[in-house]
Amino acid sequence: MKPPLRAPFAGACLAGMLLLPTAGAADTLTVTSKPPGATVEIDGIVAGTTPCELKYPGGYFHRTKTIYGTMLQHPMRARFILAGFVTKEVLLTSGPMERVNTTGKVRQQYYLFKSDHIAVDLEKVDEDFSGALETRHSMRHLSTEEIVRRAGPAVVMLRGTQKQGTGFLVTETGVIATNAHVVRDEAKLVAVSALGADRPARIVYLDADLDFALIKIEGAGLPHLALADPSRLAPGQSVVAIGNPGGGMPNSVSRGIISAVGAKPELGPGTWIQTDAAVNPGNSGGPLLDTWGEVVGINTARAAGAPAGESVSGIGFALSSRDMLRILQRFYPPNVQKLSAETATAEEGTGVVTISSEPDGAEIYVDGKFVGTTPSTLHLPAGSHEIQVKSPKRRVWIRTLQVLKDSEASLKAALEPET
Repeated sequence: MKPPLRAPFAGACLAGMLLLPTAGAADTLTVTSKPPGATVEIDGIVAGTTPCELKYPGGYFHRTKTIYGTMLQHPMRARFILAGFVTKEVLLTSGPMERVNTTGKVRQQYYLFKSDHIAVDLEKVDEDFSGALETRHSMRHLSTEEIVRRAGPAVVMLRGTQKQGTGFLVTETGVIATNAHVVRDEAKLVAVSALGADRPARIVYLDADLDFALIKIEGAGLPHLALADPSRLAPGQSVVAIGNPGGGMPNSVSRGIISAVGAKPELGPGTWIQTDAAVNPGNSGGPLLDTWGEVVGINTARAAGAPAGESVSGIGFALSSRDMLRILQRFYPPNVQKLSAETATAEEGTGVVTISSEPDGAEIYVDGKFVGTTPSTLHLPAGSHEIQVKSPKRRVWIRTLQVLKDSEASLKAALEPET
């Protein structure tokens, strides 16, 4: 749910008419990006395309000199969006500052723009989002101890100058998922591993509406977690939360069940998981794991109280893996994801299968599940699998493939037109 616009502005993107505020003289905020052409959102409302000149009251840039001047009473943020580049969010204001009267009493709090010119450098997606996103379709339940043993090394404490929270690695190349509220406005950010090692971190994607962010640390071969198949989410499932609650020990573990799954508009858009696993401040951004050791959600909020003001316990919320996958697939299309499986006979290992088609771009289904588009290289568990390749106005191509441990195979689907 995008926040309502709370300040008058109008954008001139290279050219256009500016609507000036009715009170006070207007000053200009110049907004640029490298490369240009990025869509600029101010507090969730599209303001224009870089380079832009935006008009605001002079009181937003400097302290108002008279009682009739307009004052900015809230912080403001700009978001820069450009296809092929990482979305970037910038805090435009500093504050709050206090306006006092002659008796020394605070009359009002206000904010000011940090500068009359904001310039950002946007990073290409492929420079930060290397490696492969792993989605796992496991069939073997694990004990809580085993879940924690496997997942713990991939969970990190995120420490900024103002606050701290939790995150978890989703690729071996250092991409970490967390909540936006954990990392936004942090000028300096450090990821602390379960072993206590500090690594400098930086924000590479932030979605304030979903309260989801991705940050990056440098490294290779890092422990990471797989995201669960969102179709498996159901009330009654056992779950485990790992995080860094304030006042608690690092990588604290709590256990519960999924209480409900669905919309929760007051938390924002997306699909939300309600859980009775203990989720406290500092747990934000940590993983909620199912009994297969896969991430079903990212712990985000705890119920503050009932409508009547009574205390509430046993109610926490996590953003579902469905929404995380939807965002991550912008940077990791299905045909570069790694599909793995851990079955009851996991000792048999996996094989590599490369699937192509004529024409390209057809959908691939393995054992009835969509896994990507052609061409793709998949890591499949040893055993028998049904492979389907589908394309509009073409006959479905179906094969049964026996995958052997450490084997490599190639399939090419010749998709014939429907008659």
